Amino acid sequence: MKDERRPETPAEADGTTGLFTALGKQLKLLRERKGLTQKEFGQMVGYGPDAISSMERGVRLIRTEVLEQADGLLDAGGLLKEAIPEVKEAMGKVRTRHPEWYRSYAALEAEAVELHFYANQGVPGLLQTRDYAWAMFSRRRPLLDEETIEKRVADRLARQQVLERWPSPTVSYVLEEVVLDRPIGGRTVQEEQLKQLLRIGDRRNVEIQVMPTRIENHPNMGGAFNLLTPMKHPQVAYTEVQGYPRLITDPQEVRTIADRYGIMRAVALSPEDSRALIEKKLEGL
Repeated sequence: MKDERRPETPAEADGTTGLFTALGKQLKLLRERKGLTQKEFGQMVGYGPDAISSMERGVRLIRTEVLEQADGLLDAGGLLKEAIPEVKEAMGKVRTRHPEWYRSYAALEAEAVELHFYANQGVPGLLQTRDYAWAMFSRRRPLLDEETIEKRVADRLARQQVLERWPSPTVSYVLEEVVLDRPIGGRTVQEEQLKQLLRIGDRRNVEIQVMPTRIENHPNMGGAFNLLTPMKHPQVAYTEVQGYPRLITDPQEVRTIADRYGIMRAVALSPEDSRALIEKKLEGL
């Protein structure tokens, strides 16, 4: 992939680069004036140092709750709060970048208090590295043009901010063992992806479990699915088969899928044993 261009960030694609670049510079200046490291400031607002670095460079969108907290913590005197209406407008533009059929799910995911995923083919989007996401989109049939691939990769990476927001959502995954073994993008990409699973699995709000291939009585043979509990709304389920998405809101259907997921978590390896298995597979590459 040596000739590929860097994918657009959400701000670049929506024409709001100047806003987030300026806010990032202001955030960095105010943080440094207070004598805080990125790690120290991140702990105050509920984000890791990498996320703070990305915000300060204008790569990640700065969420309104961060501006709200930072204004007081950094003695900004209302400077950061004044930008909140423009940031909300920019966030709205990001939401509209998703395909029409996906927008309702993307909106629910962004505000979910609980997120649960079962994957049997590839690593779910919120866990993917950039190169893994690129490999997934570049191998899709019919083929996508390079510009479309770049935008979809950027969108996917932008969605991962949901794992870093505060209050943190409760997140769990059940991954089929074959997902770890399939070398999508090649060995180097696979290696980095396994390391990514270990990094994200270290988060206090995330649990990753592996469903061993040796399990004889598998509780779910109906394909991958997601379960989401949006803030102040009932739990919903989402499935996608051969490009046909379905957002499931019927309480009985959702309950059936949730019950099935509970059984799967009981049958799968524990988060600790799953981590050990991922580490073993890394050593074998």
